[in-house]
Amino acid sequence: MPQPLSAHPALVDPATLKAWLHGPGEIALLDVREHGQYGEGHPFHAVPLPYSRLELEIGRLAPNAAARIVLADDGDGVAARAARALAGLGYAAVFVLDGGVPAWQAAGHALFAGVNVPSKTFGELAEHHYGTPRVSAPELAAMLAGERPPVVLDGRPASEFRKMNIPGAVCCPNGELAYRLRDLVPDPATPVVINCAGRTRSIIGAQTLINLGVPNPVFALENGTQGWYLNDFALEHGGTRRYPDNAAPAGLAEARAAARALATRFAVPHAGAGEVDGWLRDPARTTYLCDVRTPEEFAAGSVPGAQNTPGGQLVQATDQYVGVRRARLVLIDADGVRAPVAASWLRQMGHDAVVLEGGLGAALAAGLAASAGPRAPAGALPRVGARDLAAGLAAGRLLALDVRPSMAYRAGHVPGSRWSIRPVLARDLAGVPRDMPLALIGDEDGLALLAAAELAALGFGDVSLLDGGMRAWQAAGLALADDASAAVLPDARCIDFLFFVHDRHDGNKEAARRYLAWETNLIGQLDEQELATFRFA
Repeated sequence: MPQPLSAHPALVDPATLKAWLHGPGEIALLDVREHGQYGEGHPFHAVPLPYSRLELEIGRLAPNAAARIVLADDGDGVAARAARALAGLGYAAVFVLDGGVPAWQAAGHALFAGVNVPSKTFGELAEHHYGTPRVSAPELAAMLAGERPPVVLDGRPASEFRKMNIPGAVCCPNGELAYRLRDLVPDPATPVVINCAGRTRSIIGAQTLINLGVPNPVFALENGTQGWYLNDFALEHGGTRRYPDNAAPAGLAEARAAARALATRFAVPHAGAGEVDGWLRDPARTTYLCDVRTPEEFAAGSVPGAQNTPGGQLVQATDQYVGVRRARLVLIDADGVRAPVAASWLRQMGHDAVVLEGGLGAALAAGLAASAGPRAPAGALPRVGARDLAAGLAAGRLLALDVRPSMAYRAGHVPGSRWSIRPVLARDLAGVPRDMPLALIGDEDGLALLAAAELAALGFGDVSLLDGGMRAWQAAGLALADDASAAVLPDARCIDFLFFVHDRHDGNKEAARRYLAWETNLIGQLDEQELATFRFA
């Protein structure tokens, strides 16, 4: 195995990387391109970690600095810059994919468009494996108009539910279904239909209840809200119906018994707090603490160093929480239901998922704590007030750089400001004198600090930050430029935004059809090694 060097990161060729991904030992394949670039096509097991946010997210995604990490870019040198940054944080085994994602594709390996690809692929495979019952949108409409209408439970988080929902549906994220079902559906004879925006959470949510052995007739809504809309049924917007905040849901004893049986069926191991503490202290293995309760419960108190990974979302978007393949995932709940259910799916996805015996109470009693991983050095930038920035721009004394997301810039920005982000600052500022004062505009201090560090490396010595961000600019009564057209910021420059079927929820039926076709075609792109990732019982 080549040895990485901090000054000149070791290169790894596609064949070696492919062997590492499917061989023994931990590995993190981190794609350091921006979100839009990643979403247009990436290796199956690549985890998104944009260079613009690298130091802000690396400790969460890869908390063990000894883990083997491979960075992928467009073959443009961004990965090498990222590798040097990680070496500065203490990461000891960082490699760069030679030639980046283009070389991976040239070697004959598929690129996958979209996001959360392993999870969505798993959902499609699960439907095939289990034969999950489903109903079409017209069938659901007829059921809702019938004598025994079903209860429609939306398996997405509340923030997504508010965007659009099936009329009459109740928000109950997948991670809460097993725990709260009887509060929402007290009659075991009532049909239950699970939906999401597309397919994955509909399938996994419905099959969760079936795997638990609930007596209700259970169905997945085929193609979710998109299927409903494509069949010309109206959606509701701004919905607020949701599960009750009940610390002792109805049927809890039965749910616990079903979760125990599920854990047995899928060989979900349990571990005591003492054993988990030993794992957390082991530098040779990455262990994540995953609190699968709701964000509200997590905010009220959890284990130091744990991530809030609501169970349904942990299955739906595993790569947003877990950057290291073959790491250990310790799942924590407070009820003995939610963690075993989530773990049953994660183990079928190929993850080493373990349930903490005794849940949150046992963790707190034992004083468990996980490492938050290496973090970017703290710092602060000089501040410039909104009116001083306006005066400086009017006089040509400074240049304003907006480092917010590109779509935020299009929606409204400081007149005369330029948009740019960390990986392209050198290109975008070519020809700008290094003694030109720069004022950054951003609503996230950490992101601005990383951009400022990049500017300092480029030789810009006078960098400040708009005090209070865009809110302060508007509060000062200053005008915004709000031309949202691509002429202001062409699509090709918006590397942080995924245009891939981005308007599938905004009245564009063709975009919805393309998205659903993409999702159902994922399985056909897998090679044998990628398919072997998943382990159905």
